[in-house]
Amino acid sequence: MAFTFALSAVAATNCKPPAPTVLVERFTPADCESCWQTATAQDPKDPRRERVLLLDWIVPAADDAPLAAAAMPEATARAGTSTARATKVRRVTLTQARAPQLRIADGPAWNGYIGIQLSVRKRGPLPADAVAYAALVERVPAGSEGTPVARQLVRALVGPLSLDELASQPSVLHLRALRLPEASRADRLASVGWVETAAGRVIAATQSTLGACAADKR
Repeated sequence: MAFTFALSAVAATNCKPPAPTVLVERFTPADCESCWQTATAQDPKDPRRERVLLLDWIVPAADDAPLAAAAMPEATARAGTSTARATKVRRVTLTQARAPQLRIADGPAWNGYIGIQLSVRKRGPLPADAVAYAALVERVPAGSEGTPVARQLVRALVGPLSLDELASQPSVLHLRALRLPEASRADRLASVGWVETAAGRVIAATQSTLGACAADKR
């Protein structure tokens, strides 16, 4: 119940950032610390102005790899096969007509957990077997933690979340409580949500209003 009240307050914020038009995912091998410490030619110059949503994934390697503490098992399949010890960048345009409308909110940390609420509203036909995901990300400013560029590091993931209710309802709401990631900073945490096809193609995405507004104030 505490999560519900907290998320309701967050959802009522006046800050409503525009929906992103581009999703950029960066996949950094856990055993390549120099990759984390280096910018890539594909990094957006001004993510806010370009309406770019960033997701940074640490791909697992050996248990004693320099970045192993932040590695996500899901990043391996998402990154696909790669033999290079380098950051892999994937850029997707999110301008599909009548794509679903997304909204995500995350409540303040409470008793070691944080609540995430993802709303998906249908605006047209969805691809068969489309699903949603919600992620807790840690915003790492440029110049801190050894990175020269700002990052949104994926620290926890929920999904796939079913969208079957959209066949008969205009919207679907998913509410989850996630354990605070180990060694994360609660004041840097925000949430991101997206919808993708069965083939893994992202067609719509959003980020929490508090995370977006905090970025605008920096």
